Amino acid sequence: MSQNIYDQPDFFHGYSQLPRSRDGLDAAAEWPAMQALLPPLAGTRIVDLGCGFGWFCRWASARHARSILGIDLSENMLARARGFGQDAAITYIRRDLETLELPPAVFDLAYSSLALHYVSDLAALLQTIHDSLLPDGHFVFSTEHPIYTAPSHPDWAQDATGARIWPLNDYQKEGPRSTDWLAPGVIKQHRTLGTLINALIDTGFTVTHVEEWNPTDQDLAAHPDWAPERDRPTFLLIAARKQAAP
Repeated sequence: MSQNIYDQPDFFHGYSQLPRSRDGLDAAAEWPAMQALLPPLAGTRIVDLGCGFGWFCRWASARHARSILGIDLSENMLARARGFGQDAAITYIRRDLETLELPPAVFDLAYSSLALHYVSDLAALLQTIHDSLLPDGHFVFSTEHPIYTAPSHPDWAQDATGARIWPLNDYQKEGPRSTDWLAPGVIKQHRTLGTLINALIDTGFTVTHVEEWNPTDQDLAAHPDWAPERDRPTFLLIAARKQAAP
């Protein structure tokens, strides 16, 4: 079973204070880039893997998705999502992505925001997602960039001249990383960029877009504090499709 860090009170309290938790998608720096990868949603059936507070589920419903299945391991997350009110198009369920089962060939879109770096058996999850999609179905997700997950101490340092640098070590050593983020001992899974892309290809996906997110000039004008994101990418955004049968 996955580490359910989001149901630990101290961690959940800290997470709830983040801008993207309080204010939703518009407070997530990478959201405009993620939104650009999405297909038209009207009439679609969607599964949101790691739905959290349900911000994307509600956004998709407002754009006339036919149905949205929001999945999360955390009872706290799901309770907060349900607390925004009932929506006939949205169903929230508690499941562990490590052992997830989904019905075959029912979804037009699988979406996931910053959840896959918690999953140790990625190959099994990708196969489940692929099987659950209709032919030509879309898979759009974000994850922490491997440059961000690799270091044993992911934080800025300074070089001999005092310039800001990102220390990178153990990049080729894949596996779990224990980091202190909002609480001590948060377990994330590090994989190289090649491993991530090849896992999608090996599952049968066609990769259509890969983006190592960084702020635009307009972003920096509005958010000068995002400048460090130009020095190293925090987020990796990927879009893929399930090939239609010949």
